Amino acid sequence: MTTTQLPVAEGLFTWPPAPLRLIGSECASCGLVSFPAATDCVRCASRESKERLLADRGTLWTYTTQNFRPPSPPYDGPEEFEPYTVGYVELPGELVVEARLTEPDPEKLRIGQPMSLTLVPYTVRDDGTEVMTFAFTPEETS
Repeated sequence: MTTTQLPVAEGLFTWPPAPLRLIGSECASCGLVSFPAATDCVRCASRESKERLLADRGTLWTYTTQNFRPPSPPYDGPEEFEPYTVGYVELPGELVVEARLTEPDPEKLRIGQPMSLTLVPYTVRDDGTEVMTFAFTPEETS
C-alpha cells in the first residue's frame, strides 16, 4: 500500500523528487535573505525579491525541548503528543532558521553541531495522508 504524502504548507521547501531545500527569498534592493519567502523586505521595505533556495546544511545555534502540546489552534498535530526538540540552525552566509530537530534527546545535542535538512512526518490525516514537514538532523561526525 502506497502512503500519500503532502507538504505541511506549499512554498516552504522543495518537494520530491527535487533535492530537499528550504525556499527563502532575497531582497533585490538590500540583499536580506528571509525564510519563509517574503515579497516585502522587513529591512528596507522593498517590494522586490527573488526566490532563493537555502543551504541544506548548517550548525546548531541553540535548542530547547517542547515538552507540552502547543495550543490548538494553530497546532493541528496528533492528539497523542510526544515531546520533541526545536532548534535554531545557522545556514552559513544566509540566516538562522527555527526548526524541529530529529534528535529528541537534548543530551545528544550540542551547540555548533553540524546539521542537515530532512523531512519528517508532522501528522497523519483521517484518510491516511501523511503530512510532512522539514526538520534538521545531526550529521554523523567522526
